[in-house]
Parts: sequence; C-alpha cells; structure tokens
Amino acid sequence: MDKAHTDLNPIAPVAGELTDSGHRLVARVYFADTDFTGVVYHARYLEFFERGRSDFLRLAGVHHNELAEGKHGEVLAWVVKRMEIDFRQPARIDDILTVETVTEDVSGARIFMAQKIRRGDEVLVTARVEAAIIGGNGRPRRFPKEWVPAFMPQSRTEGTSG
Repeated sequence: MDKAHTDLNPIAPVAGELTDSGHRLVARVYFADTDFTGVVYHARYLEFFERGRSDFLRLAGVHHNELAEGKHGEVLAWVVKRMEIDFRQPARIDDILTVETVTEDVSGARIFMAQKIRRGDEVLVTARVEAAIIGGNGRPRRFPKEWVPAFMPQSRTEGTSG
C-alpha cells in the first residue's frame, strides 16, 4: 500500500512522527476507551502506549510484518518483559492525547523505553517499558546494531552530524 493510502492527512500522519528525542503520536479518546463515567479505563492506557511503541518501530524502519516473515534472517518478534505505570490524572472522552516514546537504553536483546501520555502540557500517565526481541523459538535475540541509530536519539544525532 502506498503512502497516500496509509496517511489520510499529510499534516497529521497516522503513525505520528519521529522527534529529536524519540516519537510522538496524537490520539483521540473514544467512547470505547472509557468506562461508564466517561473516564479512560485503566487498561486502555496500555493500548495507547502500544500504539506509540508500534508506530515508533514502524517509522524507525522496523516493521512487525517483516519480523514475522523472517526478512531479517529468521522469524522475530517483540515482547514486553516488564512495564511500570504511574497513573497521575485521568483522561476523558474526546480528549486529544499525545503519546511520547523515548528509548533510554539498548542492551543485548533488550530495549528500555520511557513513555508519557499528555493532554496538552499536563502529564496524565507515565510508563517505563522493558521489551525484548525473541526468535521463532521464543529465545532472546541480540538487538541488531544497525537498528541502534534509529532508536537512540544521540546515535541518530551523531550519525547525521558527521
């Protein structure tokens, strides 16, 4: 599918955008995201965070379908190993949220990310995520060195300034 079919509005691409420090995705809170009071149900924040990480991967050039098809030499997948969440303020129906994702470190098979969900300037929810790459057999696989510049902001900056 070409870009015209995946980005309905070129000003606000569906996959968000890469930033100097990571990735930013804008999302609206829909009725399906809320409980009976119009407040976002706590488990839905996991989905907002997942969209942010998935679109960060996509824009960084790491596509889930290519990993599943074995285009990197074997079938690979991302798994969340650990996640810590701090709920500060609730989001509500029709709120416009910004999901920010930043890579803090890459080590062995693991990637460590920090995520925030904001409503304007107000931070509503934060998360720290440890994810890993596994092969088709379920065993960890080392994070490919060629991916590091796409995920580590300082690497991306150093790679473009030289």
